[in-house]
Amino acid sequence: MPAKQKGVALVIVLWILLLITISTSAFTLMARMDSLEAHTVLWSTKARLAAEAGMNIAILSLRDPDELTRLIPDGRPFIVPYLDAQVEVMVTDERGKVNINKVSDLELLQLFLANGLEEDQAGLLTAAVLDWIDTDELPRPDGAELPEYQAAGYQVGPGNRSFVMVEELLQVLGLPWELFQKIQPGLTVWTDGRSPNPAYAPVEALLALPDMTQELAEEFVQERHSLESLSDLDLALPSGQVAMAQGGGLTYSIVARATLPNGIWDQIEATIRLGGNENGQPFRILHWREGFHH
Repeated sequence: MPAKQKGVALVIVLWILLLITISTSAFTLMARMDSLEAHTVLWSTKARLAAEAGMNIAILSLRDPDELTRLIPDGRPFIVPYLDAQVEVMVTDERGKVNINKVSDLELLQLFLANGLEEDQAGLLTAAVLDWIDTDELPRPDGAELPEYQAAGYQVGPGNRSFVMVEELLQVLGLPWELFQKIQPGLTVWTDGRSPNPAYAPVEALLALPDMTQELAEEFVQERHSLESLSDLDLALPSGQVAMAQGGGLTYSIVARATLPNGIWDQIEATIRLGGNENGQPFRILHWREGFHH
């Protein structure tokens, strides 16, 4: 074979080897990526199931008649061992939150002021929230009914009914997203009380009480969490009111976060009400949030 043809054949062979190498490398990379993806899905699923286990362990504990072994529902964290995962569970009695359908004008105004709003803005927002709840179409002073919403470019006006869920607050004229994020953990629509019970209230709800500040609220919660039982609770608020636990509640919000040894975690948040339902379960799920995994 002439030298020129040998050279051409050598180049062709080298190109073929290069293509084979590239194809093999690409296949190896794809196989590795598929393996990593499968492992990620597997670990995420394990974390999710561990978080669900933590949720069910918390609900089971809330049905325990023995106060000494029952989880304390004031938002303090508990570590619940489950297989090789570390599951952190926090339970809050909904009676400790601000019911946005029953809150008083003064408490709602105090909540907005304590979260940094100027007095004028807090007053406007308070009136707008109350106009959303009432059933009439007459705006209160500084309030907002349909004409005010339309003037601001909204397609619809206030509901003129009770809030079905806390997230509906975002539809109130003038309520900023950043403010909603701050106050949302302390709000509820699932209780009958007008004022939050400080025995169970998170910091976000305590800010609705008279003379309360962020610093005082954090100190109060820290001191409350240091107690081994709410039956020993006898803490005074800035207003002079004494916080006392009042029997067992029926509705609770639960956060369950499971972390695996490799750092992958998942979290579930739910609001549940104890008592049987039509499916024979000992509780009902009122609200459910998921998708926090990492």
